[in-house]
Amino acid sequence: MSDVKIERRESISRDEAAQLLAVLSKAFTAGDHARLPFGPSEVSLHIPDHVRTELEVEVEGDEVEVEVEFKWSMVEHETGSTMEGMAASRTSARQGNGARKPTRSTRGQKR
Repeated sequence: MSDVKIERRESISRDEAAQLLAVLSKAFTAGDHARLPFGPSEVSLHIPDHVRTELEVEVEGDEVEVEVEFKWSMVEHETGSTMEGMAASRTSARQGNGARKPTRSTRGQKR
């Protein structure tokens, strides 16, 4: 369960979608702290130098879903470089066990 989850779903034009991706790209390029538009307000986030990413493309019937996900630990930002080594160790252990993150099923959900 999430500590905080903010979600917004809306139908936008292809040009608006491209603008949203451009804003995200600029935020990631600038790094550190970013202000991202979120409807009529904005969300302020710390974006670290390294993030985990997932790209998913799903075609179901006549509907196509493209999902781009970025994840990072806030602990590394709060405690500084002392946690970087520990985070790398945890990541290596997870990758070494052969486990793969299960994909989420979105059947029956509109995005």
